Amino acid sequence: MNSPILITGAGQRIGLAFAKACLEQGQPVIASYRSYRPAVDALQKAGATCIHADFANNEGVDEFIEALRKKTDDLRAIIHNASDWLPESDDSEPADVMNAMMQIHAMTPYRINLACRSLLENGDSPADIVHMTDYVVEKGSAKHIAYAASKAAMANLTLSFSRLLAPRVKVNSVAPSLIMFNPGDSGDYREKALKKSLLAIEPGESVAVKTIQFILDNPYITGRTLSLDGGRHLA
Repeated sequence: MNSPILITGAGQRIGLAFAKACLEQGQPVIASYRSYRPAVDALQKAGATCIHADFANNEGVDEFIEALRKKTDDLRAIIHNASDWLPESDDSEPADVMNAMMQIHAMTPYRINLACRSLLENGDSPADIVHMTDYVVEKGSAKHIAYAASKAAMANLTLSFSRLLAPRVKVNSVAPSLIMFNPGDSGDYREKALKKSLLAIEPGESVAVKTIQFILDNPYITGRTLSLDGGRHLA
């Protein structure tokens, strides 16, 4: 049987879409989720192993790693998709915002990668780590400073872990921009957001699924970030 792919933050959006795609292809999946959603039940019914995980603190990461090791002795890949999007505001303490963002986007993948090295190296073929970063790493953000900095830290983990784990494990990043809108996004916001890229479309989760699968299928890419932004850097 194929080694499972671990997908963090698989209860919604890109993580959920990739988990479903894997399961449809007969690929075993271990999915982490922070908040319960009906999609979690759907994943379990489809054959996924779902583990509740709170990555907001190190204790939660410890508990997740312990639970993961009870479920499997090897991994085909780790997709670090778990994320949060806290802005700076008058109602929040800046140190708390930065600590939260760095914990989820940098500390958690850092610790999971180290803890799961042996699981990734147990398989017969090269394994993968994919960090889901963000287009904002290239330009920063006035409203989400800590978020942007933490995603930049995650992107840098790609460089270091690709060096550490080669040649047994390939490590890459995917940096998406607009992939899909939220249901509550206004028409004005949608129009403005679409104009930020050359292709000016809302592509949907399938483009992220195809990009992640491309990385897993390609034996000669490591230490790289694949931008998924519709040409936003040129718009």
